[in-house]
Amino acid sequence: MGISRRGRLVRGKLLTILVVTLVAALCLVALPACAQSVNEAIVKVYAVYDEPDYYNPWQMYGSQARSGSGCVIEGNRILTSAHVVADQVFVQVKRAGQPRKYIAAVEIVAHECDLAILEVSDDSFFLGVEPLRIGQLPTLRDKVVVYGFPQGGDELCITEGVVSRVEHQYYAHSQEYLLTCQIDAAINPGSSGGPVIKDGEIAGVAFQAGGGENIGYMVPAPVIERFLEDIEDGEYDGMPGIGIRWQKMENPDLRQSYGMTKEQTGILINKIYPGSPADGVLQPQDVILSIDNANIENDGTIEFRAGERTSFSYMIQNKFIGDIVGLRILRDKVVKDLKIRFASPLSEFRLVPNEQYDTSPRYYIVGGLVFEPLTLNLLKMWGVEWYGDAPRNLVNYYFRGEPTKERTELVVLVRVLADEVNVGYQNRRYEVTSEVNGKSIGDMTDLIHAFEDNTGLHHVIINERGERIILDRAKVKDSGERILRKYSISTQ
Repeated sequence: MGISRRGRLVRGKLLTILVVTLVAALCLVALPACAQSVNEAIVKVYAVYDEPDYYNPWQMYGSQARSGSGCVIEGNRILTSAHVVADQVFVQVKRAGQPRKYIAAVEIVAHECDLAILEVSDDSFFLGVEPLRIGQLPTLRDKVVVYGFPQGGDELCITEGVVSRVEHQYYAHSQEYLLTCQIDAAINPGSSGGPVIKDGEIAGVAFQAGGGENIGYMVPAPVIERFLEDIEDGEYDGMPGIGIRWQKMENPDLRQSYGMTKEQTGILINKIYPGSPADGVLQPQDVILSIDNANIENDGTIEFRAGERTSFSYMIQNKFIGDIVGLRILRDKVVKDLKIRFASPLSEFRLVPNEQYDTSPRYYIVGGLVFEPLTLNLLKMWGVEWYGDAPRNLVNYYFRGEPTKERTELVVLVRVLADEVNVGYQNRRYEVTSEVNGKSIGDMTDLIHAFEDNTGLHHVIINERGERIILDRAKVKDSGERILRKYSISTQ
């Protein structure tokens, strides 16, 4: 199936999946006592963005506009959602109740936890503003107030809600599994990035809608605090990952087979990803019993607050790159205490990366053949239902593919730019490349070296089904500039 053109694409971005409701009906008349000081710190964000075209990876789609919300925090900084300013080329901000827009710049962005910091060089923007402080993680049934600028108007909208759930959920922007708070206040397009206030302090940042009516989610205060601490040196290093595949141990026979006592609970390691912090420390068939003295239940959860549970990964995601964590494991029915040093962000342990932002696609063109790594960006070229419309083998790699020492990414022949040098191959596309000129392809670097180091008469490309493309090497070399000029491409 070919890729739909831009006019029919549903890009799957967070702002397009949020449910549009009647904003006026949600804006409350009765405001909390601290509302006026909070109002002055609320910001509307205007972003112009331009996304790469992953089918034609040498070009962009063209600029579009979106808006969101934010708030002023300590240090004359504006806190907002990463997806509001993703792929931005120009950003302006305006304070609530003020007519003037100011030019802003993205200082730091953390796409995995959907947070970003903006800066405004004109200090007059901050006159009279009392920065909002980061508060505590709210508890169930706590009342909170959401401030933002939903689409449909430029005036500040304030809605109230109640915290109904605190647990791990997948963030729509990054597809990472992180701590969230669910509230019964709708989060509408344009509200994203706005603060969720409890007792005059930031309890969270509104960032995505839920599956039902008047259900929204916020990035909770502990995730925000961790983000702000991470960027104190001017860079965002990311949340660490441990680099394992694991399973629950709820079956009593499974636990018994690993020699666990009735008092012991934990999770079973099935695989260690190469190059991960767990590589060389943990082993497949180890049972992790606890992390930093927090016992892991057989369902993979830990008690993070009295009477409340969430994923054990909470203990890892609170750490920083370079931190050391203590593990208690059961190996060959013997309890052992180990330590792991986190050296890599959790996003590194995927064969097919989640959606990428603020970066151009990597590609390589040879003889009119266009190669690039498989990413979620490429899969989303098939629209909002990409998981059903994109080629099944590529979708399967996204959901089930795992990196190995030999292959850390999938290189795909995306398309063929028709030319006399590649006659007969023009319809080849979306093929996973296994071998080039006798060399196995484990990443884009392997591919480039396989072509550029070849001294034979032909280039031989073999896909995962064993199908071949054979091109005359001399003809390919002569065709390079011609093909680039023909398709208005600046570089191969």
